[in-house]
Amino acid sequence: MIWLTWRQFRVQFLVVASVILAAAIFFAVTGPNLLDDYHRLTDKFISNLAFERLNPLLYIIGQVLLYAVPPVIGAFWGAPMIARELETGTHWLVWSQSISRRRWLATKLGVTGLTAIGITGLLSLAVTWWADPIDDAINAGQDSNTYLPRMFPSTFSARGLVPVGYAAFAFALGVAVGLVVRRTLVALAVTLAVVILVQILTPHFIRPHLLTPTDKYVVATADNIRGFGISGDGPNQHVKEMEVTTGAIGAWKLSDNTVDKSGKALSTLPDWTMACAPAPPPGLKQQPTNTPDEAACFQRLADEGYRQHVRYFTADTFWDLQWREFGLFMLAAFALVGFSFWRIRRDLS
Repeated sequence: MIWLTWRQFRVQFLVVASVILAAAIFFAVTGPNLLDDYHRLTDKFISNLAFERLNPLLYIIGQVLLYAVPPVIGAFWGAPMIARELETGTHWLVWSQSISRRRWLATKLGVTGLTAIGITGLLSLAVTWWADPIDDAINAGQDSNTYLPRMFPSTFSARGLVPVGYAAFAFALGVAVGLVVRRTLVALAVTLAVVILVQILTPHFIRPHLLTPTDKYVVATADNIRGFGISGDGPNQHVKEMEVTTGAIGAWKLSDNTVDKSGKALSTLPDWTMACAPAPPPGLKQQPTNTPDEAACFQRLADEGYRQHVRYFTADTFWDLQWREFGLFMLAAFALVGFSFWRIRRDLS
């Protein structure tokens, strides 16, 4: 049974595994040079990367691969594995050879599923290890517009355990969908769409609730203000929102709302707060960032009790959040596997 599963699965495995293995080897070979640069350049490490070509490209490739692997595994490994046999009727040949349905399904899930988890884990380990000097430099306060802290949603999902959890979930989902729809192309399309949708929605609707974030009230000043949301034109302009820095390097900010002294969130700030926003620079000349009007405006904000209500995850919660999200998707994968065994036992004929 294992040999039969391998023969049916080997083409998909060799295609995907070859790409992942080649990428993992390349990251393993180039990683030590990146680490040496980090120790040698210290606080100039990130700025030096702007003058390189290979390492920034590898950084992007690593991110893209770890986002692509789960939907590819779900759509091209999980979905066709059962749906193709049900569609062509080849499953009856196996079941007539004293192989039970559950053993048939368990062998397929075990061989292919563990392989999917293993190669995704290998790639994630290689990328996480390779990018560690960049992540450490960003978390140490080195500025960059290209490389984001590993807590940020776009980076978080391409590090550590989370890609492995996504791959397990995607594979189990593909198998379950294939059992239900029994059509290979339909199962492939549904699985691909659902997994991509889950990857998009999870950082916004699931991840923020996996841990209790840091909750602070911060008085806006000229030193910690990060930006203003201005609406309207000309004399009708007003401040719609303000944003401050958290003061925590590498943190992922969830919300940043202006509240009054009673704690009520404001959708629009008083008109006089326009004096807090720096005037746009005329031409190419730089406008002073802290004029007397701005200083007086920020002081008035403090005096009248206006504050910023900020919620964020600090950089040191990275692995705690990783384990929780990984565990959530592994539980979802086990639930889908359980559904598949129930389905093949009760409803498949």
